[in-house]
Amino acid sequence: MLLYYITDRTQFPGAEPERRARLLDKIAEAARAGVDFIQLREKDLSARDLESLARDAVRAVRDHVARPPSAATRLLVNHRPDIALAAGADGVHLRSEDISAADARALFSRNERLETRNRVVAVSCHTSPDVARAAADLADFAVFAPVFEKAGRTAAGLEGLRRACAHKVPVLALGGVTAENARSCLAAGAAGVAGIRLFQENNVREVVNRLRGR
Repeated sequence: MLLYYITDRTQFPGAEPERRARLLDKIAEAARAGVDFIQLREKDLSARDLESLARDAVRAVRDHVARPPSAATRLLVNHRPDIALAAGADGVHLRSEDISAADARALFSRNERLETRNRVVAVSCHTSPDVARAAADLADFAVFAPVFEKAGRTAAGLEGLRRACAHKVPVLALGGVTAENARSCLAAGAAGVAGIRLFQENNVREVVNRLRGR
């Protein structure tokens, strides 16, 4: 089961320096626990502040990554492949209205640094046709939402998730996913689950162990 932690520092109490510190602690905790991917999704930050935070987040992951290295957590930057490159992140998470996964991969491949060949490109999807496009553009995986809940948006439910998972790309379920209903997402064909509160409001190692049946 692939596990994907999506960050939101605004959910932490305190002033900005405290929230930033708590977020970096949570990112380090997720890396130690063996979460597969972390999406740095701090939408309110300027490009300068996002790049600064991304550099610190990359260091937090590298310093606390689980062993063996094959299980290393990878950090993705939301929406900004340019900042992902500048900060040395492992890839980008594209919104449905962003450039295509193919265009993002081309941007990475044009970069002169050889390590960019292994950058991860993930895509947010809300419909089965969205997932089909992600597959056609050779995204590494799609994050399909909302499965169970989303304020102001109709949930797709497990049947909608099942249709999304019929395409040739791994799909992670997002939206109201809990430790209790995660297995039903896998039964519908999902390769894993994603969430903010699922990881950010709980002890990450306990969540990971429960989800993976340890």
